[in-house]
Amino acid sequence: MGSAGTEAPMRLQVDSCLRTLSASRDPGEIVHALRTLTRNLEDAEFTRLHYTHAIQVLVSAHCLGRSCDDEEIKKLWCEMFLRGPPDQTLLLLLDTISSRGESAALERCMSVLEKFLSSGRLQLLLWSRCEVGGACSDSPQLRETIIGHLAALPSITCNHLHTDTPDTFLPQQYYPLLAASMLDTLEKTCCALRAGQDCSLGFVAQVLGKVCIQGYSSQIFETLAPRLSSLTRVDPLWQRVTQRLLEKVPERCTECVITGLIRSLSGLMGNLVLTNKKAQFVLTHKLLLQQYQHTTPLLKSVLGYLALDSERRTLLKQVVRSVCQVWCNSSAVKHTSVEQQLYVSKALLLCVALLSRSEIQELRQEMFQCMLGGVQCRLDSGIERIRRMGMIVGECLSHKLDTPGSQLKFQVSKMKAFCMLQKLQMCTSHFYYYNCGLEIFISFLDSFTDQEKKKSAPPRYVRDCLEALMSSDDAERVELSLQLAEALLRKNVKATQEVSVQFSKVLLHLEDRYSTPHFHTLRQKAMVALTVTDIKPVVDYWTTEFYSLNYSLRQRMDILEVLALSAQELSEPIINKHAGAQPISAVTALEQRDDITHWRQIVEKRIQSKTRRISKGGTPSVKAVPNRYAPVAGFFFFPLLRNYDKPQVTFDLLGSDHLVLGRLLHTLGLLMHLAINAPMGRALLDFVWAVRFHTDQMVRRGVVFAVCGVFLSMPGENLLTELGDDLMETRAWLADVAENDCDADCRSLAVQSLMLLDKNLKTQLPKLLLSFIPNQTMFEF
Repeated sequence: MGSAGTEAPMRLQVDSCLRTLSASRDPGEIVHALRTLTRNLEDAEFTRLHYTHAIQVLVSAHCLGRSCDDEEIKKLWCEMFLRGPPDQTLLLLLDTISSRGESAALERCMSVLEKFLSSGRLQLLLWSRCEVGGACSDSPQLRETIIGHLAALPSITCNHLHTDTPDTFLPQQYYPLLAASMLDTLEKTCCALRAGQDCSLGFVAQVLGKVCIQGYSSQIFETLAPRLSSLTRVDPLWQRVTQRLLEKVPERCTECVITGLIRSLSGLMGNLVLTNKKAQFVLTHKLLLQQYQHTTPLLKSVLGYLALDSERRTLLKQVVRSVCQVWCNSSAVKHTSVEQQLYVSKALLLCVALLSRSEIQELRQEMFQCMLGGVQCRLDSGIERIRRMGMIVGECLSHKLDTPGSQLKFQVSKMKAFCMLQKLQMCTSHFYYYNCGLEIFISFLDSFTDQEKKKSAPPRYVRDCLEALMSSDDAERVELSLQLAEALLRKNVKATQEVSVQFSKVLLHLEDRYSTPHFHTLRQKAMVALTVTDIKPVVDYWTTEFYSLNYSLRQRMDILEVLALSAQELSEPIINKHAGAQPISAVTALEQRDDITHWRQIVEKRIQSKTRRISKGGTPSVKAVPNRYAPVAGFFFFPLLRNYDKPQVTFDLLGSDHLVLGRLLHTLGLLMHLAINAPMGRALLDFVWAVRFHTDQMVRRGVVFAVCGVFLSMPGENLLTELGDDLMETRAWLADVAENDCDADCRSLAVQSLMLLDKNLKTQLPKLLLSFIPNQTMFEF
């Protein structure tokens, strides 16, 4: 009853003050209301039940704007935010900033948030969660929200304020401030522990983990690491507190925290690797064997951390065994990049350098097997850098094992290797190895990967080029082969025809494993060269594989693009056959241009050639010229129509794969357009008619383009005799598309198709009528 009795007066008093702040125009009343509310900031009931609602009203109220010259109102207004519970204040200010447009309220919130950060409220927030019982009433959802806002304050503010973001909110300033607040909280924790009070570091650890997992570990540890290093070096309590902080980091964040910390200072971790399984996995396996983007200094930090303590050296020996197994694995040598193999080789050399004589004897068998197997599988490699890597590491291992009469010697950079080995022999302490001889070995390993590039000879024959692309172990050799493939294929016709289908298969499945410059363009040009050099077998292969299983959409679209480009080249007049390669070099890769624009230009040019302009006189008839495409047009065209309605496990042309359907329709339209007078119009119209109302605009464009190709390619008399009544229905559909389709390209193509159709009909109808009148009647008439 007593609690209920005190809540009612408090609620009435707060409600009265908030009504005054919302509605009153009297500065005296506003000051009185603000003073009443600020006096209640020391009351636990007010901060627990009424504070959040009160500052919400203050953000929205116009009292500050109406009385902007009253310094006391400004001061009291700020006190409400800077003396209340910091967690509630931070949440409200960030939510307001992220949801308000440009306004006086937004400016006030930005200003008070800057004061909030500079006045030590972050330290107070963190410490309030460290005290036992300080956050026991928080729900998990509220706790997670507060942590998220603390960790992402720069993102929240910058995403809304953009270029107007104050410097205080930027990552470069905010995260060092947050790190300083963490240090202050850890110091208070140490003081509390010395005074016999219990504390919890779970909240601070969660904030640390959240910041690191968002990618700001370097900004945090630049401030944390030096200070913690100096404190933990002389104070055992600080060592316990720091290790406890790291142990409390959530498991999902452990890797990011450990990686960030070890870049700065690994000594802060103590024996965390022995007590935290996640940290042990990251340090002994993931950073060494699963990732290879880290620098040599980080490798040194990880392995040096394991070697510096007698309890952790057991893990160092475990790492040596694991790295040895990977280094001598022939499958790993074949299927991992040179960079990753270099990274593992560095790790192996660093591990071996840190072993004592007794540990080397203990691990002698594993190291010996590693040396023999690893060197052998690298010497078998076709990549020079891998072979050199095997020789260098093999010599080092052989020297460390110190096997009399059986040390490995290779003729590789003799002078440098000799000097290096001499310095290694002079080193006695394993720590000295770490700082002296190993430095030379690692730097030599780094330099040879940059300087010793294999100078591959360019392929001179078609089969050499094919072999290089099939093995594809050497990036430089693959690049040279792709660059020369088109010229070799066109120059050596007989040799190309012998391997055309096999070469086509290799190119279709070839992947850009080495980020080769202009890979897709070079590959496409080679595929077109194969097609125009050995037409029927290669075209049969393309059209068969287009509907086969287990191809990606990209590969199917590559096939269509190659067929279209090949048909364009073959349709060039034979008299210009020496310029046959010109259209290919002028056509860019599929992903670099808009095909609908390119093909519309072709259609418009053809329309203009058929359009009669009175001012220019009659258009002369175009003289027919033989080309290489006309006799083989059917091989390109008809196989693409055979399986379109048969969905497969990996390909559903009439279902989800409408992108390929649109490309297919455009390709068929172009193949029809290039095959003038060929008997393919009826088949193409029957195919496109079923999908003319497709929901995807790319498909509808393809349908109209294909119809336009039919009208361009078929003579007017054939349109009437072969299509008959279907022409009227087609014309009605085109008129509807031209008027009502939501896509501008569809409407434009439909208008052009109608122009072609109407011109053909106007030209051919009088001839058709005259053909029914007997000759004598015509003369009489």
